[in-house]
Amino acid sequence: MLLLVHAASTWFLVGLTWFVGVVHYPLFARVGREGYSAYQASHVARTTWVVVPPMTVELGTALLLLAEPPPGVPTFELWLGMTAVALVWLSTFALAVPAHSALAHGFAPKAHRRLLLGHGLRTVLWTARGVLVARWLLVSD
Repeated sequence: MLLLVHAASTWFLVGLTWFVGVVHYPLFARVGREGYSAYQASHVARTTWVVVPPMTVELGTALLLLAEPPPGVPTFELWLGMTAVALVWLSTFALAVPAHSALAHGFAPKAHRRLLLGHGLRTVLWTARGVLVARWLLVSD
């Protein structure tokens, strides 16, 4: 059950990160300068409710999986997955949060590019995690 909850949170985040990276973040540049600050504030407030719960579940279940590895899942793969989770959190606070803070004052192309690049890193990490977690579902007893 733990592995299923973990997989569900990871794959929710994989889908969400692709949607945000392909659709949502690129559209920031089309909002317009006049209403952008209000748009950005609303985006951050609303997105927090969608992203924080599954990220927290993913982190918590990743830690629990390390404590109780599923049969058939190599321990080094669990550590690899945990490392990816840690890097996602690190990139969120080191790259995305500062970019959103800069964008809170109005649209800034440089901050927007930083946001897109940082988000690209998170997309790669979450996609790799998704593949890894899918493998765990296949090999676990």
